[in-house]
Amino acid sequence: MTERARTAPGRRTLLGAAVLGTALSISGTAHAAGRGAADGRGGGNGSYRDLPVPTVIGHRGASGYRPEHTLGSYQLALDMGAHIVEQDLVPTKDGHLVCRHENDITGTTDVADHPEFASRKATKKVDGISLTGWFTEDFTLAELKTLRAKERIPGNRQENTLYDGRWEIPTFEEVLRWADKEGRRRGRPVWLYVETKHPSYFRGLGLALEEPLAKLLRRYGRHRANSPLILQSFEPGSVRRLAELVATPRVVLLSGPKERPWDFVEAGDPRTVADLVKPEGLKWIASFAQGIGPTLDLVVPRDAAGRLTTPTTLVADAHARGLVLHPYTLRNENTFLPAEFRRGTDPNAYGDAFGALRVYFEAGIDGIFSDNPDTALLAAADFARD
Repeated sequence: MTERARTAPGRRTLLGAAVLGTALSISGTAHAAGRGAADGRGGGNGSYRDLPVPTVIGHRGASGYRPEHTLGSYQLALDMGAHIVEQDLVPTKDGHLVCRHENDITGTTDVADHPEFASRKATKKVDGISLTGWFTEDFTLAELKTLRAKERIPGNRQENTLYDGRWEIPTFEEVLRWADKEGRRRGRPVWLYVETKHPSYFRGLGLALEEPLAKLLRRYGRHRANSPLILQSFEPGSVRRLAELVATPRVVLLSGPKERPWDFVEAGDPRTVADLVKPEGLKWIASFAQGIGPTLDLVVPRDAAGRLTTPTTLVADAHARGLVLHPYTLRNENTFLPAEFRRGTDPNAYGDAFGALRVYFEAGIDGIFSDNPDTALLAAADFARD
C-alpha cells in the first residue's frame, strides 16, 4: 500500500462528513427554491434561474469518486448535495439513448474483456478525429447491458478502480426513472443536465439524438420551460433543433477559442469559439439558448506556466445578454488545477481546490461543473458567507 492509498480515503471521508453537515443543508434550501411538482417528479413550476448561485453541477455524477456515468456516480452526487447531476447521451445500434461521455467505450467499460465482441473493434473518424476501439452505435442495448463500467482515468484515480464492474451502462430512460423516484423520496425534483454528444455524426448514421431525447422528455414531463432539466451541446445546431422540439432550458457549450463546433465545420461556417464569445456571438446564442457552458480558461485564462491571469469580460458580456454561465470542469487533483493551487509533487494528490474555486466564483460565474461536488458545495458555502 502506498502512502497516498493510506491517506486519501481519510481526506475524502473528511470531505464527505463536512458535506453531510454543511453542504446538504445548502442543497436542501436551494432545491426548495426551484421546487416543482409536490411529488418530486419532473415538470414542476420552478425555473433554472431559481437555482442557487453558484450552482454546483455533478460532472458525470460524482466522477471524482465513482466511475463516471453510472447510477452509483449519479446517486453519490445527489447524496452529496449536487444541485444538478449531468448525463451525456449517445445512441445504441437499435436507437436507445445511453449515458456515456463518448460513443467510444474502450476506456469506460470492460468490453475488451468480452471475446464475443472482439470483432466489433473498429477504427472510425468521429468529428474529424480517428479513433480505434468499440463504439456504442455498433451494439444493441441488450449487448451493451452485458458490459460493466470501469474508471476512465485509473492512473489519476486509483481508488475508483475499486468500483470497476459494479455498475452497468444506464439508459437515459433509467436515469429519468431514477430521478423521479429520488424526487418523490426527497419531496423535490432532481435536476438533470443533459448533453447530446456528437449530434451531427450520429445524424449522419441515421441515429439522430434530438428527436428521441425530446420524446423521452415529453414522456417524463421534462419538456417545459420550467422543467428541472437543462439541455446542452457543443453543437449550436443541436441546441437550436432541441429548441424547436421542447421548451426545456438550453445551454451552448464552448471549448477552446480556436476550435469550431463540428456542425460549423460540416456547414462551412468559419466562426470559431472566439467569435461566439464576442458580444455579437453571444447575442446570436441568446436567440435560441438560455446560457453558455465555457471552459474555465475562457473565463480566467492561464499563462504559459499554467497560472491564472486576468479574467476576461465573458461573464459581463454574457450576463448583458441574459445568459447564465456554467463553466467546466473543476477537479481536485493537482494535475487538473491551475499551477498556483497545486500542492506537493504528486500530480494525483489533491491541491487547493478551494482556492481555485474562489477565484472562479469571484469572477461572477453562475455555476460550475465539478467532479467533486462535495468540495464545490463547501467552497460555494464559504463564498456565500463572505
